Amino acid sequence: MAGGKTNAVRLLDLKKVDYKLYEYDAPDGFLDGVSVAIATGFEPDKVYKTLVVQGVSREYYVCVIPVAHELDLKKAAKHFGEKKMDMIPAKDITKVTGYIKGGCSPVGMKKQFRTSIDESALKLERIVVSAGKVGLQMELPVQSLLDAVDAKLADLMI
Repeated sequence: MAGGKTNAVRLLDLKKVDYKLYEYDAPDGFLDGVSVAIATGFEPDKVYKTLVVQGVSREYYVCVIPVAHELDLKKAAKHFGEKKMDMIPAKDITKVTGYIKGGCSPVGMKKQFRTSIDESALKLERIVVSAGKVGLQMELPVQSLLDAVDAKLADLMI
């Protein structure tokens, strides 16, 4: 893998998780999720994006949803027990997670935040998420992802 292993890949290796890596070109440094799905040859409903939100309590949370869908902030707030929550500004992603925009993986962040994966993942055997840098995705069993980040399933989409 070009550039060495990411935190996400190291953590999966440590936990002996079966995963497969897929590289793609991102000439401008960022691709939207649907373009990433196309570039890696997956249906958009199998590729999930990692979104970081912050509640009024100032706590951070991670929501993992299909790339072609939008996060319902009201549903997420209710699920996490917050009155209200907002997406964190893109400029704060690295400071909060250790990853950059477009390369934010739910696995291996600087700190393990409460994480939920949209319940649509139940229809899948394997899920595709960022492997921790732009240009690299990883495919792994849904249950392995749930276990690796101690995630819950929730209805998170609009």
